[in-house]
Amino acid sequence: MTKKAERTTAYIIETVAPIFNRFGYVGTSMSDLTDATGLTKGAIYGNFENKEALALSAFEYNRNHLLAVIDEKIDVEGNAMEKLFSLMNFYKQYDVFSLPLGGCPILNVGVDAQNNNKLLAAAVKETIKEIEGKIALVLENGGKNGEIKLPVPPLQFAKQLFTMIQGAIAMSTMTRDRKYLINTITYLEHLVGSEIRK
Repeated sequence: MTKKAERTTAYIIETVAPIFNRFGYVGTSMSDLTDATGLTKGAIYGNFENKEALALSAFEYNRNHLLAVIDEKIDVEGNAMEKLFSLMNFYKQYDVFSLPLGGCPILNVGVDAQNNNKLLAAAVKETIKEIEGKIALVLENGGKNGEIKLPVPPLQFAKQLFTMIQGAIAMSTMTRDRKYLINTITYLEHLVGSEIRK
């Protein structure tokens, strides 16, 4: 692939990622994509096999952006508690962070793809597992280093924590009220601080 073709492909993905995320796989029309990119249908599909391949690349673009920020938040200097609080602090502002992405890619694509796109649904499920794994690793290392005490195995705790975070994102999104997000994360900070801090 030439440098120009690579740039065009990257431009298309970056431009259409928030559109697919906002309107969904079925809800995104070809005219939405041509209007946003300023390219013809032929030019877009000259870079992608079909709409499904483009939607998958768009989700991966948003997903990779999210995972990079999560990595940054849990890679901060400090112990397991500081890493967890850094992550939860990020999620307090998650609605602001995800706005340019067209909303939460896990929530939006996860719900939208459930009954109409197996590949996208599988990619979301894999992303959820990856995030839970990252949280579990922080917990596991914290337990090994004697920084925290866990009432359940690290992955189980990570799954519950992430479930509550995603639930808060869903409620905040559906009600257009960010207090669901802020109040839930504040509660989780208290819970984490009192339940697992040594």
